[in-house]
Amino acid sequence: MISLTTLRKLALSFPQVTEEPHFEKISFRVKKKIFVTYDEKSKRACLKLSEIHQDVFSAVDKTVIYPVENSWGKQGWTFVEMSKVSKDLFVDLLTTAYCDVAPQKLAQQVRPTT
Repeated sequence: MISLTTLRKLALSFPQVTEEPHFEKISFRVKKKIFVTYDEKSKRACLKLSEIHQDVFSAVDKTVIYPVENSWGKQGWTFVEMSKVSKDLFVDLLTTAYCDVAPQKLAQQVRPTT
């Protein structure tokens, strides 16, 4: 299980990330763009992934990682059940979401291209 404390620590470790409210949720942003939100009531995160990354991660276990059920899901927004996801998988998901949203120079600081 990934707690809000762990999510916060991981998300804020990336360059130029801020934590801000987003309606009734908590959001983490890079350059004002949201890459993850967290809903405390449902204990669920919602990450912004590319369509390809969404397909790959959802294939791991559709009960843990799955597209939002509307047009937002078609744009890459992906739910993650925080009570079911392993920390290693979540770190990879969060890093991917950050790199998908962040400007290239910031993304390269986290995951350098070879």
